[in-house]
Amino acid sequence: MHKNTFFVKIFFLLLLGNVPVLAQNPVDWLVQPVLQKAEIVKNHRDIIIRNGLAERAFRLSPNVACYDYKNLSSGQQLLRAVKPEAKITVNGKEYAVGGLRGQKENAYLLPAWLDSMTAGPEDFIYDSYSVSDVAPFLHWKATTWISEKKQPSGKVLTLKFRPGAGELEGLQVAVHYEIYDGLPLIVKWVSVENTSSKRFLLNRVVNEVLGTVEEESAVVGKPEDMLKQHGLYIETNYAFNNAMKYRLSDQTTHWKTDSAYTSQVNYNYETPCLLEVYPNQDPNEMLEPGEIFKSVRTHELLMDSYDRQRRGLMIKKMYRTVAPWTMQNPIFMHLVSKNDREVIQAVDQCAATGYEAIILSFGSHLDMEDSSKANISKWKALADYAHKKNILLGGYSLFSSRRISDEHDVIDPQTGKPGGALFGNAPCFGSQWGLEYRDKIKYFFEKTGFDIWENDGPYPGDVCASVTHPGHHGPGDSQWKQMEIQKELYHWLNERGVYINAPDWYFLDGTHKIAIGYREVNFSLSREQQRILNRQNIYDGTQEKSASMSWGFVPLTRYQGGGPEAILEPLSGHLKDYEQLMVQYYGAGVQACYRGPRLYDTEETRKMVAHTLDWYKQYRHILNSDMIHLRRADGRDWDGFIHVNPALKEKGLLMLYNPLKEKITRTIRVPLYYTGLTGQAVFKEKGQNPRVLQLDRKFEVELTFTIEPEDYTWFLVM
Repeated sequence: MHKNTFFVKIFFLLLLGNVPVLAQNPVDWLVQPVLQKAEIVKNHRDIIIRNGLAERAFRLSPNVACYDYKNLSSGQQLLRAVKPEAKITVNGKEYAVGGLRGQKENAYLLPAWLDSMTAGPEDFIYDSYSVSDVAPFLHWKATTWISEKKQPSGKVLTLKFRPGAGELEGLQVAVHYEIYDGLPLIVKWVSVENTSSKRFLLNRVVNEVLGTVEEESAVVGKPEDMLKQHGLYIETNYAFNNAMKYRLSDQTTHWKTDSAYTSQVNYNYETPCLLEVYPNQDPNEMLEPGEIFKSVRTHELLMDSYDRQRRGLMIKKMYRTVAPWTMQNPIFMHLVSKNDREVIQAVDQCAATGYEAIILSFGSHLDMEDSSKANISKWKALADYAHKKNILLGGYSLFSSRRISDEHDVIDPQTGKPGGALFGNAPCFGSQWGLEYRDKIKYFFEKTGFDIWENDGPYPGDVCASVTHPGHHGPGDSQWKQMEIQKELYHWLNERGVYINAPDWYFLDGTHKIAIGYREVNFSLSREQQRILNRQNIYDGTQEKSASMSWGFVPLTRYQGGGPEAILEPLSGHLKDYEQLMVQYYGAGVQACYRGPRLYDTEETRKMVAHTLDWYKQYRHILNSDMIHLRRADGRDWDGFIHVNPALKEKGLLMLYNPLKEKITRTIRVPLYYTGLTGQAVFKEKGQNPRVLQLDRKFEVELTFTIEPEDYTWFLVM
């Protein structure tokens, strides 16, 4: 794009309020690559990390103090006060790591004030720093289709601290900052090393403390009623509870009040303007001599807009960068099998239609916990057969929401008895049974060559009061230890190229896909209702996670009740519904669980399935690109969305649906800003009959289309 054209584009979009003010960087990083690389610069007493989009500066003497944290796209300064770099609680006492004391005004911060500020007598004191390249967090392998296989690049700043208190001699703390090329993201984590011969009880590690600017002017109001959005988006790799949405799964982000901020607007000093990041349930880790504790990883994404669509695009770009395994998106069938013959038949049907994988669903005859020679040999032979047909094979295994025994179940801290878990009764991952379950899963994948694991009911955060389970000491460390067991298993599987479906938020530790968000009983409703509900689920469930991170559901046979009106069998009798359900999901880039014993029953059905998959594969890259949501399905009029990707030949692919029982002709405005197009766009309906349309000052085009009753259409945009 010509530089002058770009500035004109930004000017008009600023007038419309759709994009941020590009204060220092003239490039919108969601549309054009940012050429400046991440760097770490030492400047006299300061050290600065920056990448052209974000900048964070630290004073190193008399102790480390972060005094500048800036979004270079919007120009927003995020800091108003100096706070510690971290805080750790050891043997019941809290210590600051870095930071300076003596700031008298906490509404804003002037760098000149740092010269008169001092370190606390018991604070951990800055010792040294080092710089390195960003290394992969997971050594993952991609054995499935992936839209782009690219490891993140950037720089890591490590600040090392020594204890100021004598009783902590031998305890060393390192604060790590990772800054990535191409997006305004900083990832922060803390490591604590015991170099002494003593043991330390590490109760809590607060790995981020920020005195942020207040973004609300509320004279009265409680903290929980304020701060719905902020210039910082925070996400850590410590999230669970089966909400299938990060904000409701997060266990670590704490927006607190700051009593030192006495000039704030809020009369009772209750503005939530102090950010601290730490698990709700403290780790209470007994740090033995020679051991290193690593905190959660805090992802700090600097947001330049309050627009929901743009914020969602930024979050999805973050995932593609720091969790690139989430871009894998194999085409799979959810097989319900009673015997080996049905697995072989399903493999043959997948090969005949273009499917790439089979997941043996719940209710199938697969048992991954059976480590007998006969079971392993049987499933290895079936996996080998599938691989000869270029089909991946995977299966379902349930961990939680099941009862094992009083000895191995989670013990409720309130009653001292089994029960009280998220799912009522559940096994403890730190019990002997839980540790053996982990080992059995590893053994099964190692010996059979399976490619996919559908881990239902992964560890959901249950606290266990047992003091006899070998994997934890008691209730205090039980959550942290169980999380570590779960994460290590996911890491191990990723290193072997195993793809993981799991209905909880473990994306940053190696899971690939989660439910898009749906009510299971809705699949007992009529096919007509399911079509509308599925499109609503797609629209809502891809706002902050990409299509490749989401799975949907299509019941080929009866599921959760319902009659003949709810299912697709016999498949040849419901071809139009079958095709539309496939197009809705594949048109969104979302893989659905096509659950049943077969994919087709007649040659006509096979051709329809194969034709739909051929279409998806032809446009797979653009269909797996970001989605701009246009109109949510409501059954009253058209609905649809457009995929956008300025890096592809096909800059966009527009999907439109007509839920009505009569033909419609509509004229709509299609936003093309995120396609990167500026002057004109070529629209090809179903890849044919090109139309050249002029973009207006809003970078939109006016498009007229016609759709048959209860049908769909699509347009390539170039």
